[in-house]
Amino acid sequence: MNKRLFLTAFFMSTLYPVFADSDTLTQFFQKSKISGQVRSYYFSRLYGATHVPNQSSFAIGGLLNIKSAPFLGGFGVGVSFYTANDLGTHGYSPSTVDTTMMGLTPSLNALGQAYIQYAKPGKLLVRAGDQIMNTPWMNNSDARILPATYQALFAQYSPLPDVKLEALREFRWKSRTSPNYYKDNLYYGTGYSGDPVYGGVPKLPSSDPQAQGTLAFAASTTALGVKAQAWYYDFYHFAKMFYSSASYTLKTATGIDPLVGVQFVREWENNSLLNSSMGAQSVDNIIGNTVNSSAWGVQVGANFDIAPNIFGKGQLTWSYNEIIPHIGAIGGGAIVSPYTIGYATDPLYTTSMIRGLVEMGPGNGWKVKWTQNILHQQFLLMAAFARYHTYYNGNSNDAYMDLTYFPGGMFKGLSVRDRMEVANGGLVHDAPLNPHNKTFVYNRVMLTYMF
Repeated sequence: MNKRLFLTAFFMSTLYPVFADSDTLTQFFQKSKISGQVRSYYFSRLYGATHVPNQSSFAIGGLLNIKSAPFLGGFGVGVSFYTANDLGTHGYSPSTVDTTMMGLTPSLNALGQAYIQYAKPGKLLVRAGDQIMNTPWMNNSDARILPATYQALFAQYSPLPDVKLEALREFRWKSRTSPNYYKDNLYYGTGYSGDPVYGGVPKLPSSDPQAQGTLAFAASTTALGVKAQAWYYDFYHFAKMFYSSASYTLKTATGIDPLVGVQFVREWENNSLLNSSMGAQSVDNIIGNTVNSSAWGVQVGANFDIAPNIFGKGQLTWSYNEIIPHIGAIGGGAIVSPYTIGYATDPLYTTSMIRGLVEMGPGNGWKVKWTQNILHQQFLLMAAFARYHTYYNGNSNDAYMDLTYFPGGMFKGLSVRDRMEVANGGLVHDAPLNPHNKTFVYNRVMLTYMF
Protein backbone atom coordinates (compact mmCIF):
# COMPACT_ATOMS: atom_id res chain seq x y z
CA MET A 1 0.00 0.00 0.00
CA ASN A 2 2.83 2.41 0.83
CA LYS A 3 4.31 1.71 -2.57
CA ARG A 4 1.04 2.58 -4.31
CA LEU A 5 0.72 5.83 -2.33
CA PHE A 6 4.30 6.77 -3.16
CA LEU A 7 3.73 6.03 -6.84
CA THR A 8 0.56 8.15 -6.93
CA ALA A 9 2.27 11.07 -5.19
CA PHE A 10 5.25 10.80 -7.51
CA PHE A 11 3.01 10.62 -10.56
CA MET A 12 1.06 13.75 -9.54
CA SER A 13 4.10 15.81 -8.58
CA THR A 14 5.97 14.88 -11.74
CA LEU A 15 3.04 15.84 -13.96
CA TYR A 16 2.22 19.12 -12.20
CA PRO A 17 3.45 21.21 -15.17
CA VAL A 18 1.05 19.28 -17.39
CA PHE A 19 -1.89 19.55 -15.02
CA ALA A 20 -1.51 23.32 -14.77
CA ASP A 21 -3.51 23.89 -17.97
CA SER A 22 -6.93 22.30 -18.49
CA ASP A 23 -6.59 22.02 -22.28
CA THR A 24 -3.21 20.40 -21.90
CA LEU A 25 -4.63 18.07 -19.27
CA THR A 26 -7.42 16.95 -21.62
CA GLN A 27 -4.93 16.26 -24.42
CA PHE A 28 -2.66 14.43 -22.01
CA PHE A 29 -5.35 11.97 -20.92
CA GLN A 30 -6.55 11.51 -24.49
CA LYS A 31 -3.05 10.43 -25.51
CA SER A 32 -2.47 8.21 -22.48
CA LYS A 33 -3.18 4.51 -22.98
CA ILE A 34 -5.13 1.98 -20.96
CA SER A 35 -4.95 -1.66 -21.99
CA GLY A 36 -5.22 -5.04 -20.40
CA GLN A 37 -6.42 -8.58 -20.42
CA VAL A 38 -9.01 -10.75 -18.72
CA ARG A 39 -7.85 -14.35 -18.37
CA SER A 40 -9.50 -17.62 -17.41
CA TYR A 41 -7.17 -20.63 -17.20
CA TYR A 42 -7.75 -24.28 -16.36
CA PHE A 43 -4.68 -26.53 -16.11
CA SER A 44 -4.63 -30.27 -15.48
CA ARG A 45 -1.76 -32.68 -14.89
CA LEU A 46 -2.67 -36.30 -15.59
CA TYR A 47 -0.21 -38.94 -14.41
CA GLY A 48 -0.05 -42.51 -15.66
CA ALA A 49 1.77 -43.56 -12.49
CA THR A 50 -0.22 -45.56 -9.93
CA HIS A 51 -0.81 -43.84 -6.56
CA VAL A 52 0.26 -40.45 -7.93
CA PRO A 53 -2.73 -38.09 -7.68
CA ASN A 54 -3.65 -35.99 -10.68
CA GLN A 55 -3.42 -32.24 -10.20
CA SER A 56 -5.49 -29.34 -11.51
CA SER A 57 -5.86 -25.62 -11.07
CA PHE A 58 -8.35 -22.97 -12.16
CA ALA A 59 -8.10 -19.21 -11.91
CA ILE A 60 -9.64 -16.11 -13.39
CA GLY A 61 -7.61 -12.94 -13.42
CA GLY A 62 -6.78 -9.72 -15.11
CA LEU A 63 -3.98 -7.38 -16.11
CA LEU A 64 -4.59 -3.62 -16.24
CA ASN A 65 -1.89 -1.47 -17.86
CA ILE A 66 -1.83 2.33 -17.67
CA LYS A 67 0.78 4.19 -19.69
CA SER A 68 0.93 7.96 -19.68
CA ALA A 69 1.36 10.15 -22.72
CA PRO A 70 4.88 11.61 -23.09
CA PHE A 71 5.55 14.80 -21.12
CA LEU A 72 8.46 17.16 -20.55
CA GLY A 73 10.09 16.19 -23.84
CA GLY A 74 9.89 12.41 -23.61
CA PHE A 75 9.26 11.32 -20.03
CA GLY A 76 6.49 8.86 -19.23
CA VAL A 77 5.24 6.59 -16.47
CA GLY A 78 3.57 3.20 -16.50
CA VAL A 79 1.65 1.15 -13.98
CA SER A 80 0.26 -2.40 -14.21
CA PHE A 81 -2.06 -4.07 -11.72
CA TYR A 82 -2.35 -7.86 -11.70
CA THR A 83 -5.00 -9.95 -9.96
CA ALA A 84 -6.11 -13.59 -9.89
CA ASN A 85 -8.64 -15.63 -7.92
CA ASP A 86 -9.41 -19.35 -7.79
CA LEU A 87 -13.12 -18.69 -6.98
CA GLY A 88 -12.97 -21.32 -4.26
CA THR A 89 -12.07 -24.16 -6.65
CA HIS A 90 -8.72 -25.10 -5.11
CA GLY A 91 -8.08 -27.48 -2.31
CA TYR A 92 -5.14 -26.57 -0.14
CA SER A 93 -2.91 -29.59 -0.60
CA PRO A 94 -0.02 -29.42 -3.09
CA SER A 95 -0.69 -33.07 -3.94
CA THR A 96 -3.89 -32.20 -5.84
CA VAL A 97 -3.33 -28.57 -6.89
CA ASP A 98 -1.16 -27.44 -9.80
CA THR A 99 0.75 -24.90 -7.72
CA THR A 100 2.54 -23.45 -10.75
CA MET A 101 -0.67 -21.61 -11.69
CA MET A 102 -0.86 -19.26 -8.70
CA GLY A 103 0.51 -21.23 -5.77
CA LEU A 104 -1.84 -22.31 -2.97
CA THR A 105 -3.32 -18.92 -2.11
CA PRO A 106 -6.99 -18.38 -3.09
CA SER A 107 -6.18 -14.93 -4.48
CA LEU A 108 -3.09 -13.23 -5.84
CA ASN A 109 -2.71 -9.48 -6.30
CA ALA A 110 0.37 -7.57 -7.37
CA LEU A 111 1.57 -4.20 -8.56
CA GLY A 112 3.33 -5.81 -11.49
CA GLN A 113 4.75 -2.69 -13.11
CA ALA A 114 5.52 0.77 -11.75
CA TYR A 115 8.16 2.60 -13.75
CA ILE A 116 9.30 5.95 -15.07
CA GLN A 117 10.98 6.20 -18.44
CA TYR A 118 12.51 8.60 -20.92
CA ALA A 119 12.10 7.78 -24.61
CA LYS A 120 12.97 9.11 -28.03
CA PRO A 121 11.18 6.69 -30.38
CA GLY A 122 13.55 4.67 -32.51
CA LYS A 123 16.59 6.10 -30.76
CA LEU A 124 16.68 5.91 -26.97
CA LEU A 125 14.78 4.34 -24.08
CA VAL A 126 15.76 4.50 -20.40
CA ARG A 127 13.40 2.89 -17.87
CA ALA A 128 13.62 2.50 -14.08
CA GLY A 129 11.33 0.57 -11.75
CA ASP A 130 9.17 -2.55 -11.82
CA GLN A 131 8.82 -3.72 -15.41
CA ILE A 132 8.34 -6.54 -17.88
CA MET A 133 11.54 -7.65 -19.60
CA ASN A 134 11.92 -9.32 -22.95
CA THR A 135 15.41 -10.79 -23.15
CA PRO A 136 16.37 -14.36 -24.09
CA TRP A 137 17.21 -15.58 -20.57
CA MET A 138 15.17 -13.07 -18.53
CA ASN A 139 11.61 -12.70 -19.80
CA ASN A 140 8.00 -12.55 -18.62
CA SER A 141 7.43 -16.33 -18.91
CA ASP A 142 3.80 -15.44 -19.60
CA ALA A 143 2.12 -18.85 -19.73
CA ARG A 144 0.30 -18.60 -16.39
CA ILE A 145 -2.33 -16.34 -14.89
CA LEU A 146 0.30 -13.66 -14.06
CA PRO A 147 3.59 -12.87 -15.82
CA ALA A 148 7.00 -12.56 -14.20
CA THR A 149 8.32 -9.00 -13.82
CA TYR A 150 11.58 -7.43 -12.70
CA GLN A 151 12.73 -4.51 -10.57
CA ALA A 152 15.48 -3.04 -12.68
CA LEU A 153 17.20 -0.28 -14.61
CA PHE A 154 17.02 -0.79 -18.37
CA ALA A 155 18.47 1.19 -21.28
CA GLN A 156 18.22 0.75 -25.05
CA TYR A 157 20.06 2.85 -27.64
CA SER A 158 20.07 2.69 -31.45
CA PRO A 159 23.13 4.41 -32.92
CA LEU A 160 22.00 3.22 -36.38
CA PRO A 161 18.54 2.25 -37.68
CA ASP A 162 19.47 -1.45 -37.84
CA VAL A 163 21.58 -1.62 -34.68
CA LYS A 164 20.38 -1.81 -31.07
CA LEU A 165 22.44 -1.72 -27.87
CA GLU A 166 20.90 -2.73 -24.54
CA ALA A 167 21.94 -2.78 -20.88
CA LEU A 168 20.14 -3.74 -17.69
CA ARG A 169 20.72 -4.07 -13.98
CA GLU A 170 18.11 -6.19 -12.21
CA PHE A 171 17.81 -6.11 -8.41
CA ARG A 172 14.68 -8.13 -7.54
CA TRP A 173 12.00 -10.05 -9.36
CA LYS A 174 8.40 -11.15 -8.96
CA SER A 175 7.75 -14.73 -10.01
CA ARG A 176 4.51 -15.91 -11.63
CA THR A 177 3.13 -16.94 -8.23
CA SER A 178 4.49 -14.06 -6.11
CA PRO A 179 2.58 -10.94 -4.96
CA ASN A 180 5.74 -8.87 -4.36
CA TYR A 181 9.37 -8.52 -5.40
CA TYR A 182 12.05 -10.67 -3.78
CA LYS A 183 15.80 -11.15 -3.96
CA ASP A 184 15.73 -14.77 -5.10
CA ASN A 185 15.25 -16.82 -8.27
CA LEU A 186 14.07 -20.26 -9.40
CA TYR A 187 16.87 -22.10 -7.57
CA TYR A 188 15.46 -20.99 -4.19
CA GLY A 189 12.79 -22.99 -2.39
CA THR A 190 9.14 -22.05 -1.87
CA GLY A 191 8.87 -19.73 1.14
CA TYR A 192 12.41 -18.35 0.97
CA SER A 193 12.25 -14.91 2.65
CA GLY A 194 8.46 -15.31 2.54
CA ASP A 195 8.28 -15.68 -1.25
CA PRO A 196 5.57 -18.14 -2.42
CA VAL A 197 7.56 -19.01 -5.54
CA TYR A 198 6.49 -22.26 -7.24
CA GLY A 199 7.53 -23.99 -10.43
CA GLY A 200 11.29 -23.70 -10.11
CA VAL A 201 14.00 -26.28 -9.35
CA PRO A 202 14.96 -25.56 -5.72
CA LYS A 203 18.58 -26.49 -5.01
CA LEU A 204 19.64 -24.02 -2.32
CA PRO A 205 19.32 -24.34 1.45
CA SER A 206 17.11 -21.74 3.16
CA SER A 207 20.18 -20.40 4.97
CA ASP A 208 21.81 -19.23 1.74
CA PRO A 209 22.22 -15.48 1.13
CA GLN A 210 19.78 -13.59 -1.04
CA ALA A 211 20.32 -13.28 -4.77
CA GLN A 212 22.06 -10.07 -5.81
CA GLY A 213 20.40 -9.76 -9.19
CA THR A 214 21.78 -9.56 -12.70
CA LEU A 215 23.86 -7.32 -14.94
CA ALA A 216 23.50 -7.72 -18.70
CA PHE A 217 24.59 -6.12 -21.97
CA ALA A 218 23.52 -6.84 -25.55
CA ALA A 219 23.97 -5.84 -29.17
CA SER A 220 21.64 -6.81 -32.01
CA THR A 221 21.15 -6.05 -35.69
CA THR A 222 18.78 -6.80 -38.56
CA ALA A 223 21.15 -5.71 -41.33
CA LEU A 224 21.13 -7.37 -44.78
CA GLY A 225 18.24 -9.64 -43.90
CA VAL A 226 20.13 -11.26 -41.02
CA LYS A 227 18.79 -11.04 -37.47
CA ALA A 228 21.62 -11.43 -34.98
CA GLN A 229 22.07 -10.79 -31.28
CA ALA A 230 24.75 -11.25 -28.63
CA TRP A 231 24.16 -11.11 -24.87
CA TYR A 232 26.37 -11.14 -21.80
CA TYR A 233 24.67 -11.93 -18.47
CA ASP A 234 26.24 -11.87 -15.04
CA PHE A 235 23.80 -13.67 -12.75
CA TYR A 236 25.62 -12.56 -9.61
CA HIS A 237 26.96 -15.51 -7.58
CA PHE A 238 25.29 -18.00 -9.93
CA ALA A 239 26.84 -17.88 -13.41
CA LYS A 240 28.25 -15.69 -16.13
CA MET A 241 26.79 -16.34 -19.57
CA PHE A 242 27.53 -15.44 -23.18
CA TYR A 243 24.65 -16.12 -25.57
CA SER A 244 24.38 -15.40 -29.28
CA SER A 245 22.01 -16.28 -32.07
CA ALA A 246 21.51 -15.45 -35.74
CA SER A 247 18.86 -16.25 -38.33
CA TYR A 248 18.31 -15.63 -42.03
CA THR A 249 15.22 -16.03 -44.21
CA LEU A 250 15.63 -16.12 -48.00
CA LYS A 251 12.80 -14.21 -49.71
CA THR A 252 11.97 -16.09 -52.92
CA ALA A 253 8.59 -14.61 -53.95
CA THR A 254 7.40 -18.18 -54.58
CA GLY A 255 5.35 -18.64 -51.42
CA ILE A 256 8.10 -20.73 -49.80
CA ASP A 257 10.93 -18.90 -48.03
CA PRO A 258 13.72 -21.10 -46.61
CA LEU A 259 15.20 -20.13 -43.22
CA VAL A 260 18.18 -21.07 -41.10
CA GLY A 261 19.20 -20.20 -37.55
CA VAL A 262 22.09 -20.88 -35.18
CA GLN A 263 22.65 -20.28 -31.46
CA PHE A 264 25.47 -20.66 -28.95
CA VAL A 265 25.73 -20.62 -25.14
CA ARG A 266 28.84 -20.50 -22.95
CA GLU A 267 28.74 -20.28 -19.14
CA TRP A 268 31.34 -20.15 -16.36
CA GLU A 269 31.63 -19.29 -12.65
CA ASN A 270 33.95 -20.67 -9.95
CA ASN A 271 32.13 -19.24 -6.91
CA SER A 272 28.52 -20.12 -7.67
CA LEU A 273 26.01 -20.61 -4.86
CA LEU A 274 25.09 -23.81 -6.72
CA ASN A 275 28.48 -25.35 -5.94
CA SER A 276 28.11 -28.41 -3.73
CA SER A 277 30.77 -26.94 -1.43
CA MET A 278 28.28 -24.12 -0.71
CA GLY A 279 25.66 -26.59 0.49
CA ALA A 280 23.57 -26.72 -2.69
CA GLN A 281 21.84 -29.95 -3.68
CA SER A 282 23.23 -31.79 -6.66
CA VAL A 283 21.89 -30.86 -10.08
CA ASP A 284 20.68 -33.93 -12.01
CA ASN A 285 22.33 -36.04 -9.26
CA ILE A 286 25.73 -34.77 -10.40
CA ILE A 287 27.86 -33.01 -7.77
CA GLY A 288 29.91 -30.11 -9.10
CA ASN A 289 31.93 -27.21 -7.78
CA THR A 290 32.05 -24.91 -10.77
CA VAL A 291 29.79 -23.69 -13.56
CA ASN A 292 31.13 -24.86 -16.90
CA SER A 293 28.59 -25.20 -19.70
CA SER A 294 28.74 -25.17 -23.48
CA ALA A 295 25.74 -25.51 -25.80
CA TRP A 296 24.86 -24.89 -29.40
CA GLY A 297 21.92 -25.27 -31.74
CA VAL A 298 20.82 -25.12 -35.35
CA GLN A 299 17.44 -24.69 -36.99
CA VAL A 300 16.36 -25.13 -40.62
CA GLY A 301 12.97 -24.84 -42.23
CA ALA A 302 10.73 -22.61 -44.27
CA ASN A 303 7.94 -20.06 -44.06
CA PHE A 304 5.18 -20.72 -46.56
CA ASP A 305 2.03 -19.08 -47.88
CA ILE A 306 0.91 -21.29 -50.73
CA ALA A 307 -2.88 -21.35 -50.23
CA PRO A 308 -3.77 -18.01 -48.61
CA ASN A 309 -7.53 -18.39 -49.14
CA ILE A 310 -7.60 -21.65 -47.17
CA PHE A 311 -4.64 -21.98 -44.86
CA GLY A 312 -2.78 -18.70 -44.69
CA LYS A 313 0.81 -18.39 -43.52
CA GLY A 314 2.66 -21.29 -41.95
CA GLN A 315 6.08 -22.47 -40.88
CA LEU A 316 7.82 -25.85 -40.70
CA THR A 317 11.14 -26.23 -38.84
CA TRP A 318 13.58 -28.89 -37.68
CA SER A 319 15.83 -27.96 -34.78
CA TYR A 320 18.75 -29.48 -32.91
CA ASN A 321 20.44 -28.52 -29.63
CA GLU A 322 23.33 -30.03 -27.72
CA ILE A 323 24.73 -29.34 -24.25
CA ILE A 324 28.28 -30.70 -23.99
CA PRO A 325 29.12 -32.58 -20.74
CA HIS A 326 31.91 -31.25 -18.51
CA ILE A 327 33.33 -33.46 -15.76
CA GLY A 328 33.35 -31.78 -12.33
CA ALA A 329 30.89 -29.07 -13.36
CA ILE A 330 27.50 -28.43 -11.78
CA GLY A 331 25.05 -30.87 -13.31
CA GLY A 332 27.90 -32.32 -15.39
CA GLY A 333 27.85 -29.18 -17.53
CA ALA A 334 24.21 -28.13 -17.20
CA ILE A 335 23.11 -24.63 -18.20
CA VAL A 336 22.47 -22.44 -15.16
CA SER A 337 19.38 -20.32 -15.86
CA PRO A 338 18.05 -18.58 -12.71
CA TYR A 339 14.90 -17.10 -14.30
CA THR A 340 13.75 -19.80 -16.75
CA ILE A 341 14.66 -23.21 -15.26
CA GLY A 342 11.50 -25.10 -14.41
CA TYR A 343 9.47 -22.57 -16.39
CA ALA A 344 10.72 -23.97 -19.73
CA THR A 345 10.87 -20.45 -21.21
CA ASP A 346 14.51 -20.41 -22.34
CA PRO A 347 15.43 -19.60 -25.97
CA LEU A 348 16.84 -23.01 -26.95
CA TYR A 349 15.20 -24.20 -30.17
CA THR A 350 14.21 -27.61 -28.81
CA THR A 351 12.58 -26.58 -25.52
CA SER A 352 9.10 -28.09 -25.15
CA MET A 353 6.07 -26.85 -23.21
CA ILE A 354 6.94 -28.97 -20.16
CA ARG A 355 10.74 -28.98 -20.20
CA GLY A 356 13.87 -28.91 -22.32
CA LEU A 357 17.60 -29.51 -22.10
CA VAL A 358 17.99 -26.71 -19.53
CA GLU A 359 15.89 -28.83 -17.15
CA MET A 360 17.39 -32.19 -18.21
CA GLY A 361 21.09 -31.38 -18.43
CA PRO A 362 23.84 -32.36 -20.89
CA GLY A 363 22.84 -34.28 -23.97
CA ASN A 364 21.12 -33.51 -27.24
CA GLY A 365 17.63 -33.08 -28.58
CA TRP A 366 15.82 -32.55 -31.85
CA LYS A 367 12.40 -31.09 -32.52
CA VAL A 368 10.04 -30.84 -35.48
CA LYS A 369 7.47 -28.05 -35.30
CA TRP A 370 4.63 -27.03 -37.63
CA THR A 371 2.78 -23.72 -37.23
CA GLN A 372 -0.23 -23.00 -39.46
CA ASN A 373 -2.81 -20.22 -39.78
CA ILE A 374 -6.20 -21.53 -40.96
CA LEU A 375 -9.28 -19.82 -42.43
CA HIS A 376 -7.96 -16.27 -42.73
CA GLN A 377 -6.09 -16.51 -39.42
CA GLN A 378 -9.22 -17.40 -37.46
CA PHE A 379 -7.41 -20.50 -36.18
CA LEU A 380 -3.76 -20.97 -35.27
CA LEU A 381 -2.49 -24.54 -35.11
CA MET A 382 0.86 -25.63 -33.70
CA ALA A 383 2.11 -29.19 -33.51
CA ALA A 384 5.53 -30.46 -32.47
CA PHE A 385 7.46 -33.57 -31.53
CA ALA A 386 10.75 -33.47 -29.60
CA ARG A 387 13.12 -36.24 -28.60
CA TYR A 388 15.94 -35.94 -26.07
CA HIS A 389 19.00 -38.09 -25.38
CA THR A 390 20.66 -37.02 -22.12
CA TYR A 391 23.59 -38.28 -20.03
CA TYR A 392 21.90 -38.17 -16.62
CA ASN A 393 18.14 -38.22 -17.32
CA GLY A 394 17.93 -40.89 -19.98
CA ASN A 395 15.96 -40.67 -23.22
CA SER A 396 12.53 -39.07 -23.48
CA ASN A 397 10.09 -37.51 -25.92
CA ASP A 398 7.35 -34.87 -25.89
CA ALA A 399 4.41 -34.67 -28.31
CA TYR A 400 2.67 -31.29 -28.47
CA MET A 401 -0.62 -29.95 -29.88
CA ASP A 402 -1.81 -26.34 -29.63
CA LEU A 403 -4.96 -24.84 -31.17
CA THR A 404 -6.15 -21.23 -30.76
CA TYR A 405 -9.46 -19.82 -32.00
CA PHE A 406 -9.94 -16.10 -32.67
CA PRO A 407 -13.67 -15.37 -33.18
CA GLY A 408 -13.08 -11.82 -34.45
CA GLY A 409 -15.91 -9.47 -35.37
CA MET A 410 -17.79 -8.29 -32.30
CA PHE A 411 -15.56 -10.62 -30.25
CA LYS A 412 -12.33 -9.04 -31.42
CA GLY A 413 -9.67 -9.47 -28.74
CA LEU A 414 -11.04 -12.80 -27.54
CA SER A 415 -9.09 -16.04 -27.97
CA VAL A 416 -9.72 -19.60 -26.84
CA ARG A 417 -6.64 -21.79 -26.65
CA ASP A 418 -5.99 -25.42 -25.73
CA ARG A 419 -2.40 -26.62 -25.29
CA MET A 420 -1.56 -30.25 -24.57
CA GLU A 421 1.74 -32.08 -24.26
CA VAL A 422 2.34 -35.77 -23.66
CA ALA A 423 5.69 -36.67 -22.11
CA ASN A 424 7.20 -40.16 -22.06
CA GLY A 425 10.53 -41.65 -21.06
CA GLY A 426 13.45 -40.76 -18.84
CA LEU A 427 15.35 -42.85 -16.31
CA VAL A 428 13.56 -45.75 -14.66
CA HIS A 429 15.48 -45.34 -11.39
CA ASP A 430 16.85 -42.47 -9.27
CA ALA A 431 14.79 -39.35 -10.11
CA PRO A 432 12.72 -40.00 -13.27
CA LEU A 433 11.53 -37.06 -15.37
CA ASN A 434 7.93 -38.29 -15.14
CA PRO A 435 6.54 -39.88 -11.95
CA HIS A 436 7.44 -43.60 -11.88
CA ASN A 437 8.60 -43.15 -15.47
CA LYS A 438 5.01 -43.27 -16.70
CA THR A 439 3.20 -41.07 -19.22
CA PHE A 440 2.56 -37.48 -18.12
CA VAL A 441 -0.16 -35.46 -19.89
CA TYR A 442 -0.30 -31.70 -19.29
CA ASN A 443 -3.35 -29.85 -20.65
CA ARG A 444 -3.92 -26.09 -20.49
CA VAL A 445 -7.19 -24.43 -21.54
CA MET A 446 -6.89 -20.64 -21.71
CA LEU A 447 -9.53 -18.01 -22.48
CA THR A 448 -8.14 -14.52 -22.97
CA TYR A 449 -9.80 -11.22 -23.80
CA MET A 450 -7.47 -8.35 -24.68
CA PHE A 451 -8.59 -4.73 -24.66
